[in-house]
Amino acid sequence: MANINVVKEALASGEGIVRLAPCWVPRSFLMPGGRLKLDSRDLYAYGAHRGGIDERWFSSTTNAANGPGTPEDEGLSYIAADGHKVLLKAAIEEIGDEFLGADVMRERGGWNILCKFFDNLGPIPHHMHQMEKHAKMVGQKGKPEAYYFPPQYNFTGNNFPYTFMGLEPGTTKDDVHKCLERWNEGDNGILYHSKAYRLQPGTGWQIDAGILHAPGSLVTYEPQVNSDVFGMFQSLVEGRAVPWGLLVKDVPEEYHHDLDFIIGMLDWDANVDPEFASHRLFHPKPVRDEKEMADGGYSEKWVT
Repeated sequence: MANINVVKEALASGEGIVRLAPCWVPRSFLMPGGRLKLDSRDLYAYGAHRGGIDERWFSSTTNAANGPGTPEDEGLSYIAADGHKVLLKAAIEEIGDEFLGADVMRERGGWNILCKFFDNLGPIPHHMHQMEKHAKMVGQKGKPEAYYFPPQYNFTGNNFPYTFMGLEPGTTKDDVHKCLERWNEGDNGILYHSKAYRLQPGTGWQIDAGILHAPGSLVTYEPQVNSDVFGMFQSLVEGRAVPWGLLVKDVPEEYHHDLDFIIGMLDWDANVDPEFASHRLFHPKPVRDEKEMADGGYSEKWVT
């Protein structure tokens, strides 16, 4: 209770705003891009075996799903106040009404969003995030997400400023089945069935759960549901092998080698949508509205 009193005092003194310590997350299967204003000497602060730090999570009540050896609090934000630190997750569980309001706590049960920066030297393997019905099977939430590429951080594009998204129209489930069958033969060829889009700073994409995507090397701001479920569908990226365990980490154990079930987790129609880009790419452009024209100003609105 003493820690909660610290949080209440911090809320009061900040007039509803609390200060959070930086929350850094490594990924063992990726290489950090070095653009998140973290001292380069700290990129492997958790040890090379854990991977480099390539993500910063904001206001997080979500544990990072980084496999064996992951600290219990990895991915969780801490409230920092008067030399004390308290997990934001614990604070919301105790006094969520004071953070979010009684209505939100009653209807949502807590803070159900996670925002982050991720920053990689090269591409992430082609992967998907489970839809709600499949994530529930392993006690998790489905994970739709969106991307924005802030110009302020993307002074360089690093090695691969392109993202493969979805599957080419005409791709069949049998095509993907054959790729998964070739998992241990090097490159399983999944990218031959996808299309890469050049990433433009100042634009964004909507990627719903069940859609394959291989984010490129631009620094990306990502709002998402507070979940860390995923399944990798690419067996080799930049010469580095992707273990089968990263495909099935959020699949019930009895389906770990059931390729039909694994492919069935994809939102097939969304993946092979012939108008994929026009339905999911957004360009924020300055658009005058009546009031701002009178004031001589501009607003930024999402327009396709």
